[in-house]
Amino acid sequence: MSYIAPVKDMLFDIEHLANIAEISKLPGMEDAGLETAQAVLEECARFNQDVIAPLNVVGDRQPSSLANGVVSTSPGFKEAFAQYASGGWQGLQHPAEFGGQGLPKTIGAACGEMLNSANMSFALCPLLSDGAIEALITAGSDELKATYLEKLVEGKWTGTMNLTEPQAGSDLALVRTRAEPQADGSYKIFGTKIYITYGEHDMAENIVHLVLARVVGAPEGVKGISLFVVPKFLVGEGGSIGPRNDVHCVSIEHKLGIKASPTAVLQYGDGIAGSVSEGASPGAVGFLVGQENRGLEYMFIMMNAARYAVGMQGIAIAERAYQHAVTYARERVQSRPVDGSMKGSAPIIHHPDVKRMLMTMRAYTEGCRAMATVAAAAYDAAHHHPDAETRKENQAFYEFMVPLVKGYSTEMSLEVASLGVQVHGGMGFIEETGAAQYLRDAKILTIYEGTTAIQANDLVGRKTARDGGRTAKAIAAQIEKTEAELAAHGSPAALVVLKRLRAAREAFLQVVAFVAGETSSSPNAVFAGSVPYLMLAGNLVAGWQLARSLLVAERLAKAGTDVAFMQAKIATARFYADHILVKAPGMRDSIVEGAESVTALALEAF
Repeated sequence: MSYIAPVKDMLFDIEHLANIAEISKLPGMEDAGLETAQAVLEECARFNQDVIAPLNVVGDRQPSSLANGVVSTSPGFKEAFAQYASGGWQGLQHPAEFGGQGLPKTIGAACGEMLNSANMSFALCPLLSDGAIEALITAGSDELKATYLEKLVEGKWTGTMNLTEPQAGSDLALVRTRAEPQADGSYKIFGTKIYITYGEHDMAENIVHLVLARVVGAPEGVKGISLFVVPKFLVGEGGSIGPRNDVHCVSIEHKLGIKASPTAVLQYGDGIAGSVSEGASPGAVGFLVGQENRGLEYMFIMMNAARYAVGMQGIAIAERAYQHAVTYARERVQSRPVDGSMKGSAPIIHHPDVKRMLMTMRAYTEGCRAMATVAAAAYDAAHHHPDAETRKENQAFYEFMVPLVKGYSTEMSLEVASLGVQVHGGMGFIEETGAAQYLRDAKILTIYEGTTAIQANDLVGRKTARDGGRTAKAIAAQIEKTEAELAAHGSPAALVVLKRLRAAREAFLQVVAFVAGETSSSPNAVFAGSVPYLMLAGNLVAGWQLARSLLVAERLAKAGTDVAFMQAKIATARFYADHILVKAPGMRDSIVEGAESVTALALEAF
């Protein structure tokens, strides 16, 4: 099925929720107004619809393969990536001084969604490069920036993130990869890294690995971890490609989904034949990023960028699953409508339960897109606003949003993709229909870059308990202002949404008080409800943004502006309130009152 980018909905969010007019007033963002956003999104849509989307099924059926240490990507990927790079898409959000276009995240996020909707396996390569670029811009030396950034931003080279090891998983305190200082200031890296997305491939001239390792003699635990740049090929004068470094791919994983994306096991520094240049000693040559023993701090720059981007992947896959399901529901004829409105069998989109499933898919997707767009706008203000206090407030808001965008959006993508299969009935279980791929691809999103539980732990510990719930309460105060606007507006739809939004906010505040007050004294009780807390918070914020959408849409519909589109926005916001936001009070009960039943069963009884 073909993919049609939801440009109109994206632009609605960018204009009315993210307020692109204000973003374009920020220093360095003057050319990034609505007109620019529309031009960029429309061109991005054409590229992804015509070039990237047709490769999605191809990649699923003909995955990347490894032979003799060489990874060959799926048919068409190499050529498509060349077009992606030459079109300047890799550098869209990155600074002009390194060859990028310097556009705001608010625009870049929408483009990222399109790329992932078109082909999530393909999109993972530029996603990891974006994280490597951000880490080097923030923590890299002038020499590292000069050597690597322009090529990464141009898309000539790609980047990876090397955290996990066979014995470590998400517990990075257990990292064993070692770094030995050399007389010339470089390091020799030895170790094994697993789950390295695009750790080896044939789409770029060079691959720039950012690797966590322990300098010999460093402290144990996370305090002794450093970050290194380890290129596949060493770099000569003027950025020329030099000899092969002692890092190679020993296997790629066989996965449930995202099959076209090569997930590599990389071996550093074992001197396998052909991986060390003549006369050189074993050990992959690496270059320290920043200071020794601050690697985890630097890697979190990449991880936060990646976590937001993975949330966008959830929205993207949900959009694709929704479009697929709607197309099928319009075409599949089965059974007469229960209201007798048609004498014979009708397309299943006429049936109430199919409409319920499609509306659930639509409401989740639009709610999460709106939430992520507003988060991106906060990021732009946090990085570019001239007032320090405003930057601080927006940074706090954005950081609170990251686990919601990552955790809630990816969990919702599983539900949406599963509903997509359900809409297809038995045909959804058949691979040739295409609906199953979205469900298989979506599953990884709740796992990589930190599972949903890890996002929830972050929300509890760093984002709520640490400041006594101050940021959470400030967000609730903003939501209360929207409630006042709904009350003043007074339309039937606005009053329905007001009722649900107020109840959800009150439930949220009770949970915030519980988390802030009990984390130190009763950590098991709080963390037993950490994921439900994340889901409640994500549900609330997405519902809040749809409430704001409703107010805008009713005003514009009354003025005669794109009435059919605005009526659809109103209907979607009301559905979200009636069927999704309404879950929040029950979630509050399970968090605040349900911890005992989580921990009551004796371990030997499981």
